[in-house]
Amino acid sequence: MKYVKWLMIAFVAVLAACSSDGDNSDEEKENVALTISAAASMTDAMKELKDVYEQKENVALTLNFAGSGKLAQQIRQGAPADVFISANQDWMDRLEKNNRIIQETRKDVTGNSIVLIAGENSDLDYQSMDAIEPDDVDQIAIGNPESVPAGKYADQTLRSLDIRSKLEKELVFAKDVRQVLTYVETGNTDIGFVYKSDALISDKIQVLTKAAAETHDAIIYPAAVTADTENKKAAKSFVQFLQSDDAQSVFEEYGFDMQDG
Repeated sequence: MKYVKWLMIAFVAVLAACSSDGDNSDEEKENVALTISAAASMTDAMKELKDVYEQKENVALTLNFAGSGKLAQQIRQGAPADVFISANQDWMDRLEKNNRIIQETRKDVTGNSIVLIAGENSDLDYQSMDAIEPDDVDQIAIGNPESVPAGKYADQTLRSLDIRSKLEKELVFAKDVRQVLTYVETGNTDIGFVYKSDALISDKIQVLTKAAAETHDAIIYPAAVTADTENKKAAKSFVQFLQSDDAQSVFEEYGFDMQDG
């Protein structure tokens, strides 16, 4: 009987050891903490999603917002981040090429569109992007196309409509799309290019017109787990959550839409 008893104890010990291996290690930890580096345009939606997720899971989320290019640079330089959500495919592609994300975790989670905005009391009445004239405005806010996806999409639209060169002197480059919104809200610039989702959160601006989808690359937000994460399973679960019906409802509430292109 003693021999059987010791066999049972050994069997239980082996099972316990096996269950602690691999990705299951995340589940063994209490109060898993994840850092989510997300494009600035996602600020309000992600704050609500943080509350929703933390109520459902034993996970604490820290949100880090900036232009996608700046975030990608931070991750490439080793800054702590478990999940990266970019406002375009390009910056995610660069990290994937440099093995800074886990390729199989990469998922497209939402989309957006570009709109032209003016201050709430502005008399401008553009019905289309190609109606913009330099004589009408002193300054036009746009995200820096080199690092801000919204700026890149806006730049593509201006070039597609062949009006980029005539507006060159009026352009003011911002560090991210939220700075563009602030410039227009405060009257520092006459008009600006932001995402539809940014325009919806402000009562200090008016939307003049929307960029046609064919004038710029498709606006898709990919998310992925970073290569340096110490919480791979928990980070992967969060990316999967972003694709859920609950998360998609929040995205739509804030003006994001995969079909907007």
